[in-house]
This record gives sequence, structure tokens and C-alpha cells, in this order.
Amino acid sequence: MGRLTVEDLDRIRNRVSEGWDLAARGKQARITVHMGTCGVASGAREVYESLLEQLKERGRSPEDFDIGHTGCVGFCGMEPIITVERPGRDPVRYRKVDPDRLRKILDGQVFGGEAVPEDFILNEQEDPFFRKQKFVVLRNRGRLNPESIDDYIARDGYQALAKALFQMKPEEVVEEVLQSGIRGRGGAGFPTGLKWKFCRQAKGDVKFVLCNADEGDPGAYMDRSVLESDPHSVLEGMIIAARAIGATQGYIYCRAEYPLALKTLHHGIRQARECGLLGGDILGSGFSFDIDVYAGAGAFVCGEETALMASVEGRRGTPRPRPPFPANQGLWNKPTILNNVETLSNIPNILRQGAAWYNAIGYEKSRGTKVFALTGAVKNVGLVEVPMGTTLRDIVFEIGGGIPNKRKFKAVQLGGPSGGCLPEEKLDTPADYEALTQAGAIMGSGGMIVMDESTCMVDMARFFMDFCQDESCGKCTPCREGTRQLLNILTRITQGKGHPEDLALLEELSATIKDSALCGLGQTAPNPVLTTLRYFRHEYEAHILHKECPAHACVDLVHFEVIQENCTQCGLCFRACPAEAVIWQKKQNARIDKTRCVKCMSCIAACRFNAIH
Repeated sequence: MGRLTVEDLDRIRNRVSEGWDLAARGKQARITVHMGTCGVASGAREVYESLLEQLKERGRSPEDFDIGHTGCVGFCGMEPIITVERPGRDPVRYRKVDPDRLRKILDGQVFGGEAVPEDFILNEQEDPFFRKQKFVVLRNRGRLNPESIDDYIARDGYQALAKALFQMKPEEVVEEVLQSGIRGRGGAGFPTGLKWKFCRQAKGDVKFVLCNADEGDPGAYMDRSVLESDPHSVLEGMIIAARAIGATQGYIYCRAEYPLALKTLHHGIRQARECGLLGGDILGSGFSFDIDVYAGAGAFVCGEETALMASVEGRRGTPRPRPPFPANQGLWNKPTILNNVETLSNIPNILRQGAAWYNAIGYEKSRGTKVFALTGAVKNVGLVEVPMGTTLRDIVFEIGGGIPNKRKFKAVQLGGPSGGCLPEEKLDTPADYEALTQAGAIMGSGGMIVMDESTCMVDMARFFMDFCQDESCGKCTPCREGTRQLLNILTRITQGKGHPEDLALLEELSATIKDSALCGLGQTAPNPVLTTLRYFRHEYEAHILHKECPAHACVDLVHFEVIQENCTQCGLCFRACPAEAVIWQKKQNARIDKTRCVKCMSCIAACRFNAIH
């Protein structure tokens, strides 16, 4: 392709847009398979291969069609998804596609045989999952080939960069970001423009731009999806940031567990370099900047900015005290800004459409949109992008579809393992930095795990504390020793060995850790303990005083019995039990030998008649 100019961006945008005309190109249809990690895990690669095979069976050449792939559309629970477009007609998306369903789709929409069943179709205009969302970061979801820089340019890609290079001074770029009101989406919520301003004003002949793509929260995959589906939006955001502060080198710190994201990133960087969008004299402006990718080893603590920088420098990833702050002394003691994937992906949109446009979206001090990874006990699992201020109730019950299996909502965990668990009475809390903090949770990077009545909140606190303790770097005593002691106490309580004084001890320890830990990981690690004590204290008391787990989830506190009047004498529990603890003969009720029972839950899973209690 060669080095591009600003004029070339317009030419490519027009050419690619015209190339989407299927009739003009003699293509019978455009068939796109969505192959993000969630799609591939659900069988999208097999669907893609089946598509080629089924076309061959019909004597059709793939060359007669525009066959491609793209990333996740956000509705991960409906994967594999494909999009089919016939000349002169609107594209149609199909959900939960397998080879058999694909055959019916080809016979129906593509070759005009029989009608495609309505329940195959994923209608974004009517589906409640999409209705209350507003796409800014995810605006290109499923609409471009992530490995094609032309596709990105066709959707106004790199126009914001051209504006930053030729129509704005660096100080004006900083001011535009500051006026937009965007705050860092990595968790702390610090104003992005203010961070850039500090780094712009810092003295230094060498400055760096870092992108945090480490994303270690369990259940969170927002950044991964953006990198897999729209990598150039992040690259463009980094180049604009570099122009704003005067940096010449950038690094993307991405965990090695994201192989598809790393592959897409490396490919995008190569393309950008070939086009003159990275390297020397970008777009003929005289400005130079390049980006390299650093693959992290999966340490959760490396999501903290100073630990991440230590890792990039080749040292052990541990935090350091601040000040000095990275804006003055960061990577290799040079002025550095660090933003996460979602923050940087917002930047091109802000410059292209203006700070006032972005500032008009959101709520009070939280402007713009936020992407959440909605997972757990909820019907519609996937990525959700909503205006800041949208209530948790709307996200869980309107977009998420509520709780499956006729169970009741119990809590929602926000902010990752060091976030907080909020009960039903807090569902009207807006997704806003200050409101969530006041409720006891944090925005975090955007993980949102929904829990139903089968979840034990004491065990949930123990699970997250186990994660935080395991991921502690060990540098400071409050985090290293304090989280271990919290874990020990929580473990004892779930085993029925707790004491009434443990509740006060948990609160005292948590307060000490929050006040004295070195970095954000330690300072927020007690949040799951504090919020579950605040909202679900009765469950702690049941474990300690009555040696009972109300949710029947703590194995040490439950035993199993057959409800005789419910037993149908079918023997399913007998066949499922691996410990031979179920005693049963034909035409007789089952019963359980408690001396043999290993509490594996197999009998409950096998019983269809609610006969096991």
C-alpha cells in the first residue's frame, strides 16, 4: 500500500465504501462469521469451515461470495453468530449457528429456498439486549475485518489523528480531552485530560505512552474484545496521546493469555507502519512515534501502573510508592502516561466529534459510556456499553434479561476481585464512579458478575480474597500478611469453625489493610469482605452461630437427605453417585449413607424431581 497522506485516507474511505456494493462486484452475498475468542470457543471456526464445505457441496465457488470474518458483536451468549447480506437488502444476523442451522440459512436467505425461522435471527433493533446500549467504544463491533486497516479507514479511522496532526496544536488536543470529561476506564477514574496535561508540562526530552491491556479481573474481557475486533482504534488513540504529550515511543502491555488479541495487535502495528501511520514522519507531518507490544505473564498486580512499568523495564512487577507520579517519572524514570484499552479507544471519537458531544453523554461527574462484561447468573451474557449513570437494575434486568431458572437475584459484584457485592436494594444505584464508591463497590475496569440465591456470600468473599492473596506481590506487609489472615478467617467460617469475634476482627483487619497497603490492589482487596459484611451479615451469623450455610453452598456445613415423598424410585441419584453413598433398589425409595457421602453434589444434579435436600 505504501505511505499514506491525508488525501489517501479520504480516497481509501471512498474506495472501500464503494467496494461494499455487492451487485457492482458481482457477488451473490456477503457472509461474515464472527470469530472473536467467545465465538471461536463456541464453534465459530467449525462454522466457517462448514460454510466453505457446504458451498462446495452445492457446486458454488467461494469466489462468488464475499466471505470474511470479524470480531465479537457483544452478545457472547448467542455465539456462534454470522451475518448474511444479499445485494440490495439489509444485513441479517443469525445466532447460535451450527452446521445444521447454517444449512437452513443458506437454503433460505442465501439461495432463496425456504424461509429462515425467526428464532434463528438476532434482531438488534428489537432485542432488549441492545435497546438501551449506546455504542462509542464498540461502534465498530462486528462491522469490520480487524485485520484490514482499509476497513477501519472506511469507518472514519485515522481521521481524528489527521485532525490532531494538522488542525490542532498539542495543547489543544490535551484541552479537548480535558473538556470531554473522560476519566480513566482502568478503574481509578482519574481525569484523562488532566493526566495528559501533567505529562505535557513535565520536563524531559523522552516521554512514553503506555497502554494497559493486562485485564486480570476474573470475568472481565472488555479490553480483549476491543483488541480482537478493533485494534486500530487503540493504536490511533495512542498516536494522538503521543502527539499531545510529545512522546516518540509507546508500549502495549497485553497478557500472554490473549493469543488472538496479540496476533491482531501485531498485525495492526505492521499495517500501520507500512502505511506510514507509525514510525517516522506520520502522514507527512514531521511527527514520529512507534509502538511495540510487551506480553505480560499474567500477574494481576501488573495492572497497577508502576508495577506494569517495572515489568516493561525487565524487572519484577511490583509497585513503588508515589510520588513521584508516572507523569513526571514513569517508565525508565521518564515522563509517562498510562491509559487502558477502553480509554484510548474513546480518544479518536472525542477528537472527531468534539468534546461537547462526548460531554453530553453520561451522568454528573462521569461522562461518556462504560463497557461492562456482564456475566454470571444472568440470561444475556455479553459485553454491554451504556451511558454512564445507567442503573444497575437496567443493566441486569433490562439488558441482561434477569436471572435464569426462575431463581431470585441476590447480588452483583462490580470492580473485579477487589470490588464490592451490592444487594437488591442497591440495584437503582447509577453506574457512576462516586455513586458506586458510596455504595461500597468500585467501577473498576468493568467486570460485572451477577449472583443468584444459590450463591453463598461468605464463600464468595473467601473466593475473591483467595484470588487477591494469591496475586499479592508480597512487597508490603499489609497486603501480604493481611489478606492471608482475612482468607484464613473466611475459610474457617465457611467450614463452620468461626467465632462471633471474627466479625469484628474482619472489619478491623480490612480497615488496616485499606489504610496502609502500598498499591491499589491491597487498598481495595478488603472490599468484598466489607460489602458482604455490610449487606449480608446475617449469612456470616448463620455460619458462625448456627453452623449453617443458607445458600447450601459451603460443603462442610451441609448434608444430604432424600425427601421420601418426592422420590420416584427412578435410581438416577444411585447411578450418579461416585462414592456409592446412595442406597437404592428397584421399586424402592433411595436413601443416603452419610458416612460414605463426599458431598460432591452429583445426586442433586442428577435428580429431576427435587427429591434431594
